[in-house]
Amino acid sequence: MADRLRSIAFAIFFYGLSVPIVLGTPVAALFGARVLRPYCIGWARLGVWSARHILGIHVRVEGQLAAGPALYPAKHQAMFETMAVAAMLGAPAIVMKRELAQIPLWGWAAQRYGVIVVDRAANAKALRQMMREAKAALGEGRSVLIFPEGTRVAPGESPPIRSGFAGLYRALGLPVVPVALDSGRFWPRRGPKRPGTVTVRFGAPIAPGLERADVEAQVHRGINALEP
Repeated sequence: MADRLRSIAFAIFFYGLSVPIVLGTPVAALFGARVLRPYCIGWARLGVWSARHILGIHVRVEGQLAAGPALYPAKHQAMFETMAVAAMLGAPAIVMKRELAQIPLWGWAAQRYGVIVVDRAANAKALRQMMREAKAALGEGRSVLIFPEGTRVAPGESPPIRSGFAGLYRALGLPVVPVALDSGRFWPRRGPKRPGTVTVRFGAPIAPGLERADVEAQVHRGINALEP
């Protein structure tokens, strides 16, 4: 019962504040990325703060960020890491499904923020556009955050790495820092959220220039390092 009450309180507080924040995103986008990116990261930090103080979900960080821009492939078990890891990386370029980028107004704002849109159809034109967006992020000195398994998964699940990751890896030539986490233990897809400590583990950097099978194997191990 206590978990359910905390979850209800979180929903009222965080999602209640998120409505005007999200509605204000297109307005912030009018002023460009210099305004929009801190605005979005402020919302992410609000989510992490709300999770800590209302839900009792804390974060333990293991490992280190790269010294400069890097490609961060991360495990995806809950909404939590889309806020927490993005805040840690400081407005990274986030790889996003095209369906999300096509939402009226919000999708336009996401483009202004500087996301990288990936199309599951993966035709040649879509891949070229994704590479242009990725290289634009690199030109700004930004890191790139991708959820390479392609979708949110339950704890214990470890699907293969999607093909889009290898293309980014080749195009960017950045070191890769796998991100393992276990948020799904406390933020389940269904049911009330539970208090606890989410571990976010930044793995050892993987050098650019490896063969596709090699880097995908290392990334898969890295992002699943906390799986039972």
